Amino acid sequence: MGIVVENVSKQFGSFKAVDQVSIEIKTGSLVALLGPSGSGKSTLLRLIAGLETPDTGKIWLTGTDATYQSVQERNIGFVFQHYALFKHLTVRQNIAFGLDIRKTPKAKVKARVEELLELVQLSGLGNRYPSQLSGGQRQRVALARALAVQPKVLLLDEPFGALDAKVRKDLRAWLRRLHDEVHVTTVFVTHDQEEAMEVSDELVVMNKGMVEQVGTPADIYDHPATAFVMSFIGPVNVLPSTSHIFQGNGFESAHPQTYLRPQDVVVETQQNGSTVPAKVSRLIHLGWEIQAELTLDDGQVVTAHLTRERFDQLQLEPQQRVYVKPKDAKSFPLYYSI
Repeated sequence: MGIVVENVSKQFGSFKAVDQVSIEIKTGSLVALLGPSGSGKSTLLRLIAGLETPDTGKIWLTGTDATYQSVQERNIGFVFQHYALFKHLTVRQNIAFGLDIRKTPKAKVKARVEELLELVQLSGLGNRYPSQLSGGQRQRVALARALAVQPKVLLLDEPFGALDAKVRKDLRAWLRRLHDEVHVTTVFVTHDQEEAMEVSDELVVMNKGMVEQVGTPADIYDHPATAFVMSFIGPVNVLPSTSHIFQGNGFESAHPQTYLRPQDVVVETQQNGSTVPAKVSRLIHLGWEIQAELTLDDGQVVTAHLTRERFDQLQLEPQQRVYVKPKDAKSFPLYYSI
């Protein structure tokens, strides 16, 4: 295993940031720590990095007990959200910084820097200063600097959080391609579900200092283990289990709430079997799909996502009478508020 976290806890005063967390991260994988603010994901990353020391538990890096090792002994590359580049150094000098500290021969430093400039698609910009680069370019320099010393593990703390949406999307696709080239064990923290699902091999979903679920993006989306995971990963309708939409559809539940994905709401213009009536309250055109807000006769509002093709077939209009039923739904013993 690349990283093993074994029953790790960390408390700050009366606040338990990480609570008995155990996870295993495979060598060469790209894993996202995903959760809302205060869920413990950044603290867990800092514990792996050696920037914090656990109160209990152990941390293993590539088979070595690193629980009490210094940051330097762990051979970890760390990338912060706000780049932390040296403003007075050029791009080349920033990338070479860790190698220079290790007194690496100048010829090897030069070759490694040129290799990394090409890898992060910044060839020709080596003599510029950070102030002369865009936010996306600065973040790529930060990644190159972290990779320069050939770390065993690469840790990224909200690496794209300070960038605008378009640059974020471009950079996360680039990060995935970069990882497939270098294959360094990588863990990154994010609260952005789409980002985590697009980039990572596995997700570690955290809430209130604990791990709610670990799995591939597909497993976690299709088979959420808890109400929190289903609520946090992707859009969902949270409805009383007694709602009209579930009557006669085989979704009877002993739990008070039932969870229904918008794409699992079937919309028809004619009564069809076990469908129930609803009114189209609002239509939102999202480009590749249409979001329909529907009000049931019991007053519950349900959101449905329709493909453009299906929307064109139905020819829906605001205030139109339609008929709906669930295609799939889930219920859980407990609901954790986000």
